[in-house]
Amino acid sequence: MKHRTIRGTIRYTSNKPERLGQERGREYFTLTKQSDGVMVVHAHCEIDDEPNVIRDVVLSLDKERYPIDCSVRLSVGDKYEGTGLFRFAADHAECETFNRRDGRISQRIATPARVRWLGAHPIIGDALGLCIYDLAKGPGREFYPNMMLTSPDHRGATGPLLFAAGWGLEFVGRERITVAAGSFDALHFRYVDTAGQLPEEHPPYDVWCSDDGDCVFLKGAVGGYMQTYYELTELVRNH
Repeated sequence: MKHRTIRGTIRYTSNKPERLGQERGREYFTLTKQSDGVMVVHAHCEIDDEPNVIRDVVLSLDKERYPIDCSVRLSVGDKYEGTGLFRFAADHAECETFNRRDGRISQRIATPARVRWLGAHPIIGDALGLCIYDLAKGPGREFYPNMMLTSPDHRGATGPLLFAAGWGLEFVGRERITVAAGSFDALHFRYVDTAGQLPEEHPPYDVWCSDDGDCVFLKGAVGGYMQTYYELTELVRNH
């Protein structure tokens, strides 16, 4: 077998005092790392908070973790919201989508270079997106202007549509942490610098991923009005 597969489960809970530790969603993901360096990400995401969200994402990344293509299907409040197919080239990004509000939409957006990352809103993607930071620089902070989202909504509950944005990554450092799925050597990052990039500034967001080249999501916490927590509860690697 020339490919390698990683499967896991992430639990969504609340950090709000009145709901502390209450489960509010879950995510089941598969990462397939092919012999040509391409990674294919499958993620099924469920958010129970009203209006509830069900999202299915298939995202492919090249060996340098630039997005190649992606599909997103979204339901909100147990009603179909939309389906989109995204593709990324050297100087543009494009999307064919149908959603409940706007009907059929075609987008083609010129870009100064290849889009560096696509935020399609699965939590596993919040860790995989950290791989664009150059660890050789050590702890520090860097802003990435040439990024895209499939929705500017913090829950990813609109669209799907291409939305151009930028954000920063702060590398805090290396840590040894324990989550429900086990103990791991981890990289601690923080998503920063979203002001002016999104319709509403995203609250502070700390994410820990595995320090093994796979960048598997281990845990994360969002502050501000969201007060949410995410934790890896199951991980299986098939070599």
